[in-house]
Amino acid sequence: MIMIYSDNPQKIFFYHYVEEIISNYGSFFNSVLKDNDMTIKELSVLLRIRFDDITTQHDLVDVFNVSGAYIAKLLKKFEGNEYIKREEDPKNRRKKIVKLTEKGIEKTDELIKVIGDWENEVTSDLTDDEIIILKNILFKIINKED
Repeated sequence: MIMIYSDNPQKIFFYHYVEEIISNYGSFFNSVLKDNDMTIKELSVLLRIRFDDITTQHDLVDVFNVSGAYIAKLLKKFEGNEYIKREEDPKNRRKKIVKLTEKGIEKTDELIKVIGDWENEVTSDLTDDEIIILKNILFKIINKED
């Protein structure tokens, strides 16, 4: 819980709110998925693969701002767990398109449920209208044109 300027939430930087939200989600995630074989970051990559129409290893490096070696190692792990498969890109044979398998879809369904449960918990004191406003504001913040 944020203690800095707790008497005036307007004085708190967005950064502090984001930090607290991430910490809260991490704690919730770890308590619900104690026996999970992946980290939150790894599951974030798996979710990105699920929701992007076409994803390549290079795309994942760019989106997550991590090394190619890290993504290569992670995709190898996902293949070993049968969560993904790689297919040749018909437009560029040197690129591989990354897609979820049925097992990967099941794994991401599990995560989507956890995310939904967490979101319901942290917004339980908000009205439906407040949730809509919050999501619209967050959407506007992350989609700001540079």
